[in-house]
Amino acid sequence: MLDIKFLRSNPDVVKENIKKKFQFEKIELVDKVIELDKEYRDAKNRADELRGQRNSISKQIGMFMAKGQKDDAENAKQQVKDINGELEALEVKETELEAEVRKIMLVIPNIIDETVPIGKDDSENVEIEKFGEPFVPDFEVPYHVDIMESLNGIDLDSARKTSGNGFYYLSGDIARLHSAILSYARDFMIDRGFTYYIPPFMIRSEVVTGVMSFAEMENMMYKIEGEDLYLIGTSEHSMIGKFIDSIIPEEELPKTLTSYSPCFRKEVGAHGIEERGVYRIHQFEKQEMIVVCKPEDSKAWYDRLWQNSVDFFRSLDIPVRTLECCSGDLADLKVKSCDVEAWSPRQKKYFEVGSCSNLGDAQARRLGIRIKGKDGNYFAHTLNNTVVAPPRMLIAFLENNLNEDGSVNIPEPLRMYMGGKSKIEK
Repeated sequence: MLDIKFLRSNPDVVKENIKKKFQFEKIELVDKVIELDKEYRDAKNRADELRGQRNSISKQIGMFMAKGQKDDAENAKQQVKDINGELEALEVKETELEAEVRKIMLVIPNIIDETVPIGKDDSENVEIEKFGEPFVPDFEVPYHVDIMESLNGIDLDSARKTSGNGFYYLSGDIARLHSAILSYARDFMIDRGFTYYIPPFMIRSEVVTGVMSFAEMENMMYKIEGEDLYLIGTSEHSMIGKFIDSIIPEEELPKTLTSYSPCFRKEVGAHGIEERGVYRIHQFEKQEMIVVCKPEDSKAWYDRLWQNSVDFFRSLDIPVRTLECCSGDLADLKVKSCDVEAWSPRQKKYFEVGSCSNLGDAQARRLGIRIKGKDGNYFAHTLNNTVVAPPRMLIAFLENNLNEDGSVNIPEPLRMYMGGKSKIEK
């Protein structure tokens, strides 16, 4: 959420930013919110003025009564009564206008970084850099579900019966591999100085609206019926929410956290749920990294976060690339974002396995996350990035480690989590 003072002083900058994000229908909101904000401030100023008058007149009532000036006292009481009536109406107006201003401010997108490429959607994202050499074996690489089924590692049919499309049973060595990847990711991030967390898997609505846009919430979040609770779509939601309404001393920053959680997503939109596969599903598990830092440090942390993901995948010898998200592909709260994509030997192309985002002070402003500095308090910057999200990551892993006989090699870093196994065989 933008600072209303910034919007008030820089309406043309805000409008131009909206154009860069191709959200032309929101341009008129800038003038509307400026007008509503003026009404709110006028009402507040008038209310403050009336409160001052009321206090002054109230003091006179006692003085009149002490002097026996009953008529003057009654007149003063009537004035106070009239003021209270006007004040009550103004306070209602204040509350309504303040809520309306906030509602609009929540949908006006954050100011994107000047380095973000301008484009309408993800088809115009820009490749930054490749890491590792993409390799296509001499033999045909089967579809990832076929690989898993050949190793008795997945059951989609039973999951459809219990839960519907977008769910799965993992079993045997594939299930163990899934857990091994998460365990390795946890230790990988701990070794890089991050503190490990397991957060709540449900959060209240005030946290949901603090960490994401309304469009994202509608397309992603599952609401718990009869409760003010939502299932998290990623542990970032809980972890940023952990700092709601807090004031963090400067010397305690940065906060570097890595968290495990299951994730639940409706996946409403153009992509949809796969009938047969585990790329886009309703339930998965993920290891995340989160940073809360001073504004001047967020750009450096952004580069460190995506590099962590690249290093993680390269430690398992999986080729990856980074892709800069264009303006039209950025969620409204994001200042800058890039995707990490893994190589698919079967498709002979890269596909998304993680996303790194710098949200500036947008989440902090919504949730009231402040830093206590020498010259006063100011809003923190927040960032997040995926370490790894199996089972999607399993697709890249299985395809890049598959042998012609159908067995799958286990890289050295994972073997200690797989009971010393160097290979999964039929």
